[in-house]
Amino acid sequence: MEKKKRPTGFVFTKHVPKEQTPFERLFEIFQELITHTSGDFDEAIDWLRQLDEEYKLTTSEYTIDDFIEDLKKKGYIREEMNPDGQGGGDGSLKMSEKLERSLRKRALGQIFGKLKRSAGGNHKTKYTGQGDEQAGEFRNYQFGDALEQISMTESLRNAQINHGLGNFNLTEDDLVVEENMYKAQMSTVLMIDISHSMILYGEDRITPAKKVAMALSEFITTRYPKDTLDILVFGNDAWPIKIKDLPYLNVGPYHTNTVAGLQLAMDLLRRKRNTNKQIFMITDGKPSCLNLPDGTYYKNSVGLDPHIVKKCYMMARQARKLHIPITTFMIAEDPYLMQFVDHFTAANQGKAFYTGLKGLGEMIFTDYEQNRRKRIR
Repeated sequence: MEKKKRPTGFVFTKHVPKEQTPFERLFEIFQELITHTSGDFDEAIDWLRQLDEEYKLTTSEYTIDDFIEDLKKKGYIREEMNPDGQGGGDGSLKMSEKLERSLRKRALGQIFGKLKRSAGGNHKTKYTGQGDEQAGEFRNYQFGDALEQISMTESLRNAQINHGLGNFNLTEDDLVVEENMYKAQMSTVLMIDISHSMILYGEDRITPAKKVAMALSEFITTRYPKDTLDILVFGNDAWPIKIKDLPYLNVGPYHTNTVAGLQLAMDLLRRKRNTNKQIFMITDGKPSCLNLPDGTYYKNSVGLDPHIVKKCYMMARQARKLHIPITTFMIAEDPYLMQFVDHFTAANQGKAFYTGLKGLGEMIFTDYEQNRRKRIR
């Protein structure tokens, strides 16, 4: 008797959502709150207690105090020593490096949720040749092509088509090679406007910008580890910050010294050996401050000051001469500011995106992926 084969196919089972623990539920909310409070643990917990009173987030079996103890046990917060150098339980609680990393990963998940990590990688250029990564495109073999470039499957297929199956013959004319894509390392400077206007009129622009910076830093360090990312902030002056400092980023009582930010960005990029360099600038658009030779500032927050604007255009042209494109992400909608960004972008031959806060991250990710301009030889 012939034995019947067991049918094969897909087996579908009912999806059962993963049940969150009380800690996991509170931790998700807490991470959002501490991002908004720029790392102020006490303020974030105060907000969490208020939300608990309104929405009953905890029970008698698991309270906010229990959650704080779990944060300590899991290494998400640390107790800072008192001024006298002693602990004793009275010191203030601060974020640990583990929580800082968690916030970056969470921001990446929120903004680039569909992305998956790869073990390594670089930006592909549009050029083909003897590069690093297979492109899926074929051409005829040419003298000097490396043997490992020959696609044996396609070459054998050509031999069968050209000579038939009865008398197999493989000639040089049958050989094809697969093109490789060059991979280009990218050096990026991300400029973040921290002037007071980033929180004016009841609109929080700095928190979305901060989330984008955390997500971009996590994305580059995990997916493109050979790339470099420098982050700087600009208000009255400009200064670099470290990736670990991003959760604590906040605005100040500053004007907007766009020129100082661009000068620092170009200084940072001049030191990079990579061929591909770019500047991303997140701003509400209006430059209102310049450094003067005597160490003071020239400030004018009324409209667009012609002297300040002229300096901005000069910096844009200077970056263009250095082959550094500037991509401006404009998070305000004032027509006169959009006109300034248009002229600034034209002077640099860069790009500008006029975006609401909601789509900011997606636009930055898309632009980062597509900036594959120069050939690496």
